[in-house]
Amino acid sequence: MINLGDVFPNFSADSTEGPIKLHSYLGDKWGIIFSHPSDYTPVCTTELGTVAKMMPEFTKRNVKVMAISCDTVEDHLGWIKDVQAYNNLTGDFPYPIIADPDRDLAVTLGMIDPDEKTASGMPLTCRAVFIVGPDKKLKLSILYPATTGRNFNEILRVIDSLQLTADKKVATPSGWCNGDNCMVLPSIPADEAKKMFPEHKVVQVPSGKEYIRTTPQPQ
Repeated sequence: MINLGDVFPNFSADSTEGPIKLHSYLGDKWGIIFSHPSDYTPVCTTELGTVAKMMPEFTKRNVKVMAISCDTVEDHLGWIKDVQAYNNLTGDFPYPIIADPDRDLAVTLGMIDPDEKTASGMPLTCRAVFIVGPDKKLKLSILYPATTGRNFNEILRVIDSLQLTADKKVATPSGWCNGDNCMVLPSIPADEAKKMFPEHKVVQVPSGKEYIRTTPQPQ
């Protein structure tokens, strides 16, 4: 398994857009890598279409996207036609799908779902999401079972939080969305907080500890 803060493996693989070497592909951008149990499966077909429709939002956030599925490039190319038909998509497919027929990447990245297998008994990958920063380090990982489709609006929300908190000394509270109030980091002393966040407010709680400090989202 890869831990948060680790440099993400610079893997090389074939894809629907040709050979890819991860770090070169990402360049100075953020990256999302999301895995799929298998081609020609219903939930995955909805997910790939959803992400394709949301590509302008990812591009706006300087994020490159790639999918991984445990089948061949030839299978991926055929599957893309189904994805486009089901999701009413036209034109070129907007991101690559990586081939991993031998499960090498699935094992390396800790994505095997032990409870889900193919008809021949081969293990399927879980629905993993990895977000990689411009420094090539893992910023977030989420593992869903094969039976549960992902909410990519939540992943956009997470990217907004990661990009904000990478540069500003704030944290984002439960349910935060871009533009909402943030939390001043507990590590910032009170005097410094007054200078850095002049509009921040201290919320009084029964313990008397002044650790809940809200501030408008810094620009």
